[in-house]
Amino acid sequence: MLENRIIALEEKFSHQDYLLEQLNKTVTDQQLIIDQLKKDVLALQLSQNANANQGTRSLSDDIPPHY
Repeated sequence: MLENRIIALEEKFSHQDYLLEQLNKTVTDQQLIIDQLKKDVLALQLSQNANANQGTRSLSDDIPPHY
């Protein structure tokens, strides 16, 4: 009886250990994606600021080409 309970606990522990490893991998992968997205947003902001500092835009720059 006691042996069966210990075996059941070991099985649960093994399952939880596997799930924890999978969760850790998922969180790590997501953090890498978040870091890359932060870099991309920063690069876009710098690019936009550089374009804004080159000169002023007129409203005619925003008119679609078919007008």
